[in-house]
Amino acid sequence: MYLKLLPILLIFALGYLLKKINVLKKEDADLFLKLVFYIAAPALILLSISNIKLNSQLWSLPLSAIFIILVTYIITLAISRTLKLPRESLGSFLIACLIMNIGFLLPFTLAAFGMEGVALISLFDFANGILTFTFIYYLATKYGQGTNDKKIIRKKILLSPPIWALILAIILNLLKIKITGPVYDFLQPLSYLISPLIMLSLGIYFQPKLKNITIPIIALILRSGLGLLLGLLLVWLFGLDGLEKSIVILASVAPVGYNTLTFSSLEKLDQNLAANIISLSLLFSIIFIPILLTFLR
Repeated sequence: MYLKLLPILLIFALGYLLKKINVLKKEDADLFLKLVFYIAAPALILLSISNIKLNSQLWSLPLSAIFIILVTYIITLAISRTLKLPRESLGSFLIACLIMNIGFLLPFTLAAFGMEGVALISLFDFANGILTFTFIYYLATKYGQGTNDKKIIRKKILLSPPIWALILAIILNLLKIKITGPVYDFLQPLSYLISPLIMLSLGIYFQPKLKNITIPIIALILRSGLGLLLGLLLVWLFGLDGLEKSIVILASVAPVGYNTLTFSSLEKLDQNLAANIISLSLLFSIIFIPILLTFLR
């Protein structure tokens, strides 16, 4: 298992090294993630979901994402009232605990479970993505000082290539239309870009020097620790087993999403706190996710 994941971790280390020697910069990471969002992820979703066997049990995946986000919100809101944070810091803390970085998990999922695993975690991310750009973004506007522009929300959802790729893939699957020939030959190499682009970007973004560690640790416990407990509860409630069980547990411990920093910037929240939480969460996930996958397999 570790041999499968070693190339992914080495690409992450390469991204960090190239940043340290000034070969790559944050702007390059932004470009890589745009390529993932607009090209690589949609290609991978189309190829994976269009070919899996859909059944009623799979709807537990998006429902699980909704359950985890809403329950985490209730618990995080209660805990946040005891922390006595400034309003801008409270906003960043709250959305950090809710936003799941499923994109970080895609290279690991592909290495461990193949295209079928990617298809299932994409179904989970479908609901996660919609709630991120609606409910969670609303929370960012509530606590922030930016412009509460509903057009941004509509644009994020309506123009999201991964969401449209997921919808198209489900339609093709239901119609039993296989992606073959030149279309397959076009999409396949694009889907292969997802692992190197994501891991290089994460290496560039990685900031190991953390300050004021208490609040980031609490956010990490709520995002991944509480998430794991909720994931195990959902596995029991839905009676999941096999790959579906593994995917729900894996997705439930996803690190804090980078949209935490994006929303903090848009709505003038505490960007330094957002960056510290993301860095700590990323460091934890780089160590913990390979260990978790060993047990899940």
